[in-house]
Amino acid sequence: MFADLDNPIFKDEKAARKHLEKLLWPNGPVCPHCKATENLHKLKGKSHRDGLYQCNECRQHFTVTVGTVFERSKIPLRKWVLAFHLMNASKKGMSAHQMHRMLGITYKTAWFMCHRIREAMKGQKKKAPMGGDGGVIVTDETYYGNTSKRAKGYKKGHRHKMGVVGLVDPATGEARAFAVKTATAAKIRKILVTNSDRKSALVTDESHMYNRVGEEYAMHQTVWHARGEYVNSDGFTTNNVENFFGIFKKGMVGTYHFCREQHLQRYLNEFSFRYTNRHVEDGERAALALVGASGRRLTYRQADKNPIA
Repeated sequence: MFADLDNPIFKDEKAARKHLEKLLWPNGPVCPHCKATENLHKLKGKSHRDGLYQCNECRQHFTVTVGTVFERSKIPLRKWVLAFHLMNASKKGMSAHQMHRMLGITYKTAWFMCHRIREAMKGQKKKAPMGGDGGVIVTDETYYGNTSKRAKGYKKGHRHKMGVVGLVDPATGEARAFAVKTATAAKIRKILVTNSDRKSALVTDESHMYNRVGEEYAMHQTVWHARGEYVNSDGFTTNNVENFFGIFKKGMVGTYHFCREQHLQRYLNEFSFRYTNRHVEDGERAALALVGASGRRLTYRQADKNPIA
């Protein structure tokens, strides 16, 4: 699915709404209040706004935006659809400043809009474990923060930065990343056993934090980077997760420049989503992100609070 920027969904409000309804309601309208799929009546009066429905089961009114990141937004849907496309078509992301200039909205509005798009890019609420019997999980940790030596209060060392634990399934290409204040063996184990199947082979570097959790998996393969090894004798490598970290860091430094601790997880969700869906066309990736907007209401106050484990 190629996304032609001359497509009416980016220019016409009705076309944008129909596009959203097609994605979020593939089998017809669904009441967000009682989940009814029948006895729904579209209101077409002159005093009714476009796309308004009434549920005859619970007597509530609704549109396709209710219960989504678009709810109560005054931004036209056509600009929302375009923003989703721009965020998903840019390999290393798009800053709120760039979004505000391109869409003709204020920076504050663009900042909130970008965070709501990242919320939609989280994917399914309950994800199946990565890997499986015969599968492989590649994991590693990295650190982010205090990237500029010119910054006030700059301090060297990992203990002054945020930890990031990344998992990649080489077979499916799926990536998941998690922000932690401090990367410890206990936190890494919790992330691994929660997100991956222990019947998989676990591939890590030589860090001692993986020794104990590695015993819980079908196999633990180690790549000794300290010895200049990047593919071990059995052919296993951590290059997959290193590639993901490379794209993430280049995007954070080159596009976003700065990220507060409480927002880091949303940025990781954004980069994980694009990396996982990197083999599909930009338009299809944007459509997948739009589907994720359902059931993800996010207020401005919530957007500024995101506790890190």
